[in-house]
Amino acid sequence: MRIGIDARFFGGEQSKGLGRYTEKLLKYLLPLDHTNQYFIFVPEELVEAWPYPQKNVTVIAAPYRWYSLAEQILLPLKLRRYKLDLVHFPHFNVPLLYNRPFIVTIHDLIISRFPTERATTLGPLMYKIKQLGYHSVISHAARAAQHIITVSEYSKRDLIDYFSLPKNKITVLYEAVDKLEAKAIALKRYNINWPYLLYVGNAYPHKNLEQLVSVMQQLKKQGSKLHCVLVGKGDYFYDRLKQLAWAKDVDDVMHFVGFVPDAHLPSLYRAAAVYVFPSRYEGFGLPPLEAMQYGTPVVSARSSCLPEVLGDAAVYFEPDDISGILRGIQILTQDEAVRADYIARGYRQVRRYDWQIMAKQTLALYEKVYTKNIQLNT
Repeated sequence: MRIGIDARFFGGEQSKGLGRYTEKLLKYLLPLDHTNQYFIFVPEELVEAWPYPQKNVTVIAAPYRWYSLAEQILLPLKLRRYKLDLVHFPHFNVPLLYNRPFIVTIHDLIISRFPTERATTLGPLMYKIKQLGYHSVISHAARAAQHIITVSEYSKRDLIDYFSLPKNKITVLYEAVDKLEAKAIALKRYNINWPYLLYVGNAYPHKNLEQLVSVMQQLKKQGSKLHCVLVGKGDYFYDRLKQLAWAKDVDDVMHFVGFVPDAHLPSLYRAAAVYVFPSRYEGFGLPPLEAMQYGTPVVSARSSCLPEVLGDAAVYFEPDDISGILRGIQILTQDEAVRADYIARGYRQVRRYDWQIMAKQTLALYEKVYTKNIQLNT
């Protein structure tokens, strides 16, 4: 079988999300299979620096930016050149002009479920045009795919409901948590010298981070020593949150440290009093699992896939319930026995997820879809 994989998200700034999924898929998939031929489409600079060389793997430059006209027109032409039996797109951005067999991974429907102009810096007209383009592309990906991979049962139900898809067209393959390579660093590098709550991720509206501002208002009124540290690359959405923190007079207890390298994250996780995750919608929800892996107890919104992914290892609250967040923080910081119990639960929960298992299941799915295509064409 000649298998193509769109790896244009591999590495770089994308390594926190889609790129990490693509990287881990390839890292664990390729060593499993020395029989099929793989054609990996990557950013131009990765052709010479490809980290997983193998005889049955060909690495091909695909210098087409995500969501661009070049992606829509030039990428399908390049894919067809290699006469591929199956292509795996690890994101919904499948070119509309590509009509050969493919599998797509759709992680979530956040843009579909939260279509708000608060989630963009574009003007109203450009935002509507972008939304139309997004809907056309993801609809094509979902309906034209031979099969869909998603990352939770919640996302599977969401896809079935939104696109009216048959259940047997979608397979849930859980992602996993990396044991990040830690470097010993002092928290003073980030000017952290007090007990703190931690959040790691972006500040898009569905992340519901305004609730953290309200939580810090209440804690400050109560005379709590807890601060809040937010880790994430600065952008328009983080700037807006900073302004809210200033307006609510909590900018002295909310600390926006910006992008943090992977090697520094373990130190930040381990030293946190509690990891707080108020998100309204997730496809999988990796950061709270990362926190659990480093022995930090988690307070999480009871929303979307989070109860499924985090199991009984988190203290839950309703997304709009500030008092619920405060109760969870209090339980995990003031009762040592309960805290130790949730830390132990977190370690157990993390062990449920494994990249190698995901890669084996993905390879089995390739074989299944390819065999089915052969049967239909004979």
